[in-house]
Amino acid sequence: MTKSSNLALILTTWLMTFLLVAGAALAGDNWPQLRGPECNGHCDSVGLPLKWSETENVVWKTPIHDHGWSSPVVWNDQVWLTTATTDGHHMFAVAVDRANGKTLHDVKVFDTEKLDHIADCNSYASPTSAIEAGRLYVHYGTYGTACLDTASGKVLWTRRDLNCDHHEGPGASLLLWKDLLIFNVDGRDVQYVVALDKATGKTVWKTNRSATYPNSNKNSRKAYCTPIVIEVAGRQELLDPGAAAVMGYDPATGKELWRIRHGGWSIVPRPVFGQGLAFFVQDYEKPELWAIRPGGNGDVTDSHVVWKNTKGMPSRPSMLSIDDRVYVVSSEGIASCLAAKTGRLVWKERMGGKYSASPIYADGRIYYFNEDGVSTVLQPGAKYTTLATNKLDGEIFATPAIAGKAFFIRTRTHLYRIETPQ
Repeated sequence: MTKSSNLALILTTWLMTFLLVAGAALAGDNWPQLRGPECNGHCDSVGLPLKWSETENVVWKTPIHDHGWSSPVVWNDQVWLTTATTDGHHMFAVAVDRANGKTLHDVKVFDTEKLDHIADCNSYASPTSAIEAGRLYVHYGTYGTACLDTASGKVLWTRRDLNCDHHEGPGASLLLWKDLLIFNVDGRDVQYVVALDKATGKTVWKTNRSATYPNSNKNSRKAYCTPIVIEVAGRQELLDPGAAAVMGYDPATGKELWRIRHGGWSIVPRPVFGQGLAFFVQDYEKPELWAIRPGGNGDVTDSHVVWKNTKGMPSRPSMLSIDDRVYVVSSEGIASCLAAKTGRLVWKERMGGKYSASPIYADGRIYYFNEDGVSTVLQPGAKYTTLATNKLDGEIFATPAIAGKAFFIRTRTHLYRIETPQ
């Protein structure tokens, strides 16, 4: 073999190794917003732990001051979350080092004097942030939205004029899409969707909800849902449940494309999309899971509803769409598997406990997290199959994040990195 061919072989081998390592590092390496990179609870990470406890597979456990139920977001070597004093007067963004769990930044973003009532299960820091290279976007509902520099922790811009009467506290999270930061303002008094320029915080578009609400009940106008962007027949659509109706908007302009009337209110679960159908929950007190065909124009209530399921559906956790099935867990701990195209019940089991966090699908497994700190790992399929049950100290209301081979799980008092030792 000549020197030149030997050198070529070495370079080729080095390049292949680099690409494999780089691909492994990039796959599932960041968790940029609520429910992950695709906003649907799916993650392509492999090698995640099956079992953990306070003494097993805990890389670090970091105290988080005050109180918040926002989910962690991860970008490169940082994990960010928000928190607030229990009375809500001071609101923070906290960054910890992904490798060792040490606090990198603890930024007081807002001071607030006048605060409204919140539900016992809520906090003043429940909406989940969004993150990208160099920028963190935080949101506290009516109390303010801000952009931070992730290197310095400096606040770059704020908005405190997008207000509503949540009544039970803030809940809807942020959607980062292209150059826009999109979120819902669905209160008892006003209901609209707004998109901000992520660089400046200035309003790009603002669209009032077109739903018709009963005038006698202000509560019937509020919602806490976070939208997603889907593609239907080559068209980008912002799929966005609100009180009384679910709407499809043009995410670039805010123009309403279609709507389906459902009559529910106080909606929490984030919708998901699969098998050409969108799945959403339309009510908090009497939750029903609806499967609809997105697309169309105008009011498509009579033509685009495919099926409904009214038993054991979630009022808080979001759903998972995996292949041709939809997996849900009710807030009371009843897990169900449904055929995506028909709504036929495949199986139903009681897992125990109450649930607020949304499930995650990763490494061929479904991970459920209940409010008592118990995590149940299932094998997806036509039968209910439990793979493991794990327990951490403290309550879990926030949906965990995944980055690399690790879970980042928030309890009432701590943030954990859960990973199998390498």
